Amino acid sequence: MQAPGRQSLNPARRLADFFGLKRNLVVLLVAIFVIGAGEELWMRFVPKYLQALGASVFLIGLYDALRTLLGAVYAYPGGILVDLWGHRRAFLVFNLVSILGYALVLLIPHWGAVIAGMFLFLSWTCFSLPATFSLVGATLAANRYSMGVGIQSVIKRLPIMIAPILGGILIDRFGIIPGVRLALIMSIFLSGATILVQRQLREEPKEQIEKTERWNFWRSLRAFDAPMRRLLLSDILIRFCERIPFAWVVIFAMDYIGVSGKQVGVLTTVEMLAATLCIIPASHFADKYSREPFVIVTFIMFTLFPISLLMSRSFSALVIAFIIRGFKEFGDTSRKALIIGYCESERRGQMVGTYYLVRDLIVSPGALVGAYLWKLGAELNFLGAAAFGVIGTIFYIRTIRRPIKVSSL
Repeated sequence: MQAPGRQSLNPARRLADFFGLKRNLVVLLVAIFVIGAGEELWMRFVPKYLQALGASVFLIGLYDALRTLLGAVYAYPGGILVDLWGHRRAFLVFNLVSILGYALVLLIPHWGAVIAGMFLFLSWTCFSLPATFSLVGATLAANRYSMGVGIQSVIKRLPIMIAPILGGILIDRFGIIPGVRLALIMSIFLSGATILVQRQLREEPKEQIEKTERWNFWRSLRAFDAPMRRLLLSDILIRFCERIPFAWVVIFAMDYIGVSGKQVGVLTTVEMLAATLCIIPASHFADKYSREPFVIVTFIMFTLFPISLLMSRSFSALVIAFIIRGFKEFGDTSRKALIIGYCESERRGQMVGTYYLVRDLIVSPGALVGAYLWKLGAELNFLGAAAFGVIGTIFYIRTIRRPIKVSSL
């Protein structure tokens, strides 16, 4: 006979198993949620903040280019560090470095401090990316990768539904500069609180490799198989579609359409809600069937977003555009699951870092291209972005030789 109360636990256990909620992933999810709640109070308003501090169009473009470049440069050493240190130590260090960056931007209200501070405050986002992939791969079976990434994506987006609205209210009430500084204080407090949470991570056993192999970038790059290279090339084209208009979306909404800071927060919430509604069911069916069709849908949504912005003339139209932007997450967990599955388990952190280093290093000039096109007009910026999206989507579809079955991962 079953012990009393055991049956009542079974539904909860089944639910946890469905979502891939192992102990380490739950700890990571809490950290992602709390740190994200702080960052999203102000992060999306940085282009407007820079504008208020007197930064030029090209300085704003430089910020976005550096943001992408640091995502590239930090990804590979982030992967190395998680392979060397383990997940707990790596996450703690990345978080502490980010807190130093928040403090620098808070203490010095100058656009130069934002540019300098981003080398620090992007640590959590950029360094920890390979670590989160590695933790999913170490914790879950291969046929659960999409769901493991998917639940992280959902938790990451929950604070984005609320925090930008609160950040927009701060900006509308106190002004762009004081509002962002108040948000930074909150961000420092929340990130500091997660240190206690991150200390609860337990290291997963894994195969050991020689130190010379750990630090070999070219070996990791050569280890990419044909499907991973195909995905990488397509992803590069699609990310040009994303980066070209990225820094100008908030400025377009506020200066061209005339929406308030609070309404920008509402648009972000709409985007995150649309993403959240599609991530879990898409992740479930991608794990159950084939992942590549879901990736194709994501690429299509990336392409449609700048076109929908170009057609927007009101807040209501922007709502539709941001719903489309949210739906780009439909197959992004499938893309990440494919990357995890293509990597060798003993060097997964390095290989994920290599993927993002190559991708974002190539894509980072896209922000400067976006700044140049913005000077010529918003229409050219959005149309140029859409052109890259069309090319990337067609390339991926045409180069698919055969379906990649989950069982082969």
